[in-house]
Amino acid sequence: MTSSDAIAAAVDRLVLAQEKRVPCAAVRDLIGTDDLESAYAVQQGIVQRRLAGGSRVVGRKIGATSEAVQRQLGVDQPDFGYLFDDMDVSGRERVSMESLLQPRVEAEVAFRLAADIAPETEEEITLALVRAAVDVAIPALEIVDSRIEGWDITFTDTVADQASSGLFVVGTEGRSLDDLEPRDVTMSLTINGEERSAGNGAACLGDPLEALRWLAVQAWRFGDPLRAGHLILSGALGPFVPFAPGDRVEAAISGFEPLVADFEE
Repeated sequence: MTSSDAIAAAVDRLVLAQEKRVPCAAVRDLIGTDDLESAYAVQQGIVQRRLAGGSRVVGRKIGATSEAVQRQLGVDQPDFGYLFDDMDVSGRERVSMESLLQPRVEAEVAFRLAADIAPETEEEITLALVRAAVDVAIPALEIVDSRIEGWDITFTDTVADQASSGLFVVGTEGRSLDDLEPRDVTMSLTINGEERSAGNGAACLGDPLEALRWLAVQAWRFGDPLRAGHLILSGALGPFVPFAPGDRVEAAISGFEPLVADFEE
C-alpha cells in the first residue's frame, strides 16, 4: 500500500481543487494505477474531511456500471462513493453550478433502503436479500464531476476522487419493486429537448439490483454496510453527457414521471 504521506498528499490535492474550483493533476503519481486499497484510503480521507465540515452521509453511489460509461472513463469495473446531504439538489427551481468544475449528467434508477444490508457473512448478500431491503425505486439524475483536469483519469484516480461525484436529483415519488422491474426500464435523457443519451436497466451491470448487490458486498467488506434510510444511486443507464449553465435536463425513465433539472445561468 502507498505511504500515509502520499495518501494525505492526494487528499489535500483533491480537497484543494474542490475548494478553489480549479481542476488539479491526477493523483496516480502519488498512489499508482493499480492500488485500489490506497485509492479508497484517499476517498475515506475526503469523506472524513466532509464529515468534519458538517456534511452528513445519506447514502452511496455506484459508478461505472455501464459499458458505455466504462468506455468513456477508460475503466473496466465499477466503483463506489458516498452521498452527502449537501449534494442533494432535488426539488430546486434552479440548480446552482457554483460547486461544479467539469460536470456531466447521467440518468439512473435510485433505491431507498427500508432495512440494513448487514448480514453476518458475505455469502448471505444475495439478490433476494438486497431486493427485500429496498423500500422504493426512484428516478435520479446524477451530476458527476471530476476534480482532475480534463477528466484525465485512471481507475484509481476516479475512486480516490469520490467516484467522480458532484450533485444529485431524485424524484419525489417512488415505485415498489412489486410494481416495477428495474432491469426492464428504458431511459431517454434530453438537454433542452434534444435527446443526448439513451439506455435501459440491463445496461447497469445487467440489472440495477445486481449493482446494488455488488455495492452491498463492497460496503460489507469495508466494514461500513448499507443502512436503512440510505439512498443508493445504482449507476448510469446510458452514457453521461456534458451540459452548460442555463440548460434544462430531463430524464424519462419508464414507469416514472419525468425528472427535470433546470440549471442556473
